[in-house]
Amino acid sequence: MSTKESSVKKLSKKESRQMVYEKLVTALSEFKTGIKDKKFESNLQKASKLFAEDMVKAAKAAEAKVKKAANRKEKKSSEENV
Repeated sequence: MSTKESSVKKLSKKESRQMVYEKLVTALSEFKTGIKDKKFESNLQKASKLFAEDMVKAAKAAEAKVKKAANRKEKKSSEENV
């Protein structure tokens, strides 16, 4: 594992959900006046949960793709050395 990969912290679902929620609150604050507070909060929580799940899945898929490519390079270089 390279130092760049090890220094990057994995993003958990909970952390990503909180980040998305905070960004949605700031972006949609002007629409809060037309909707009741509880309904607005619950809808933001649902939306942030959906976005966070997809973000984590995408990150895992990208990580797997990088590892797979690295394994291919290692195999190729070991075959050339033989």
